[in-house]
Amino acid sequence: MDAVLAISGLVKRFGEAAVVDGLTLSVAPGEVFGLVGPDGAGKTTTMRAVAGLVRPDGGTISVLGRDVPREILHVRGLVGYMPQQYSLYGDLSVEENLRFFAGMYGVPRSKLLEREKRLLGIARLEEFRDRPAAALSGGMYKKLALACALIHSPRLLLLDEPTNGVDPLSRRELWAFLGELVAEGVAVLLCTPYMDEAGRCDRVGLLVDGRLTASGSPADLAAAFDKTVFEIETEAPLSPAALAAAEPRIAEVYAVGRRLHAVAALGAGFAPEVEHAVARAGAKTTRVRVMRPSFEDIFLDLTRPGGARKDAP
Repeated sequence: MDAVLAISGLVKRFGEAAVVDGLTLSVAPGEVFGLVGPDGAGKTTTMRAVAGLVRPDGGTISVLGRDVPREILHVRGLVGYMPQQYSLYGDLSVEENLRFFAGMYGVPRSKLLEREKRLLGIARLEEFRDRPAAALSGGMYKKLALACALIHSPRLLLLDEPTNGVDPLSRRELWAFLGELVAEGVAVLLCTPYMDEAGRCDRVGLLVDGRLTASGSPADLAAAFDKTVFEIETEAPLSPAALAAAEPRIAEVYAVGRRLHAVAALGAGFAPEVEHAVARAGAKTTRVRVMRPSFEDIFLDLTRPGGARKDAP
């Protein structure tokens, strides 16, 4: 199936720095592609380039075969963009915001009322249609912003950290909202700081310093993970740096709540050596167990220096 979004060799510089450096990816109809990476990796710049808000310095972007930015007037009717920043008019009501964005995109009145009713229903905002946007909760505001990005029935949806700062229930409702859109064939390019959300995407791209260091389905990336993750509990808190210094064969150590995760390119039989390392670091182990790597473990391994890996199949 032809891609809705195709990016090839995208380059965007600010001054001498290449914020996006040779990025290539595609998103098919009915697919959610998650773009994840540390702050400053180039995720938002990529979104803005696809939306036509910044001009690329190299490479190509096309939406349903139309070139961005050369055919941007046509492309804007195909794309819905929900930025990180607050983008609604706080003094306008829920309904007025929807109708304002519908007017911007030239949605005919014959289709507006039907779309408005459907979007308010999916977003569970019908009873709040007269409430000013500034008076909405964080989750309700995000759902209204998503509805405004969809009022013109775009084929490609760009979501820049859509659930950042909202409660778990609102996150779940937003993902249910997305599920209905994807089932109808909408393509979604999503930036998220949440690893559990990245794991729900059809495919994921890991962006580091403007470059795609790995991509594939979450299952493919997990299958390509060739290290062992040890979860460590100690009687007293132990710093990751102290444990890493005590055992050079451990590639990465980081805190997960009150526990430590140690990643090593060695099998489960390395567990006693991990315990010895904890003792050398001055702490007493209460439990060490081998655990299945989470997507966060995979992400941290791939984004550490020297951790990049080729695309998963």
